[in-house]
Amino acid sequence: MHTVWVRLNAVVFFGLSVILSLSLLAALSKIGHSQIPDIKELKLNTLRSLKSHGGVDRALLSFDLDVDFRPAFHWNIKQLFVYVVATYESETNPSNQVVVWDKIVEATDPIKVVKERNIFIKYALVDQGHELRGKTVKLSLMWDHMPLTGLLYMGKEEVKSSFVLPNEYK
Repeated sequence: MHTVWVRLNAVVFFGLSVILSLSLLAALSKIGHSQIPDIKELKLNTLRSLKSHGGVDRALLSFDLDVDFRPAFHWNIKQLFVYVVATYESETNPSNQVVVWDKIVEATDPIKVVKERNIFIKYALVDQGHELRGKTVKLSLMWDHMPLTGLLYMGKEEVKSSFVLPNEYK
């Protein structure tokens, strides 16, 4: 006859094995899901200012965004961390990426569509020096999938919009 501790050990580890198996099946169930939001529009609306501020160039702008995030959700996604990235090249740094806006879209949100005009950026487009004037800036939408269980993964839409900053401060 086995003792109570041996029986308890068998029950606990059987339960842990079942939980591990279900978590593995949950993580594998997302294979084949598109996971890409439907991006209809991302473009510059207004360049509000471009000025030298504290020894660096700073641009303030607004943009239009029209995205349907419903295709990116399935039962295992808790939320999406969505952000707009401004990319430009300069002589000092050949590749510059600056996050200018972000939003968290949760699975419990009843509306998973962002259709807004003239969104003012949350974070200024700032260069480390005085090399922002006259540069071509590309706007891209990126997102991080945050599942209930399984691996985190990122999504990225290629450049949806580009514009040229003025050569003089505005």
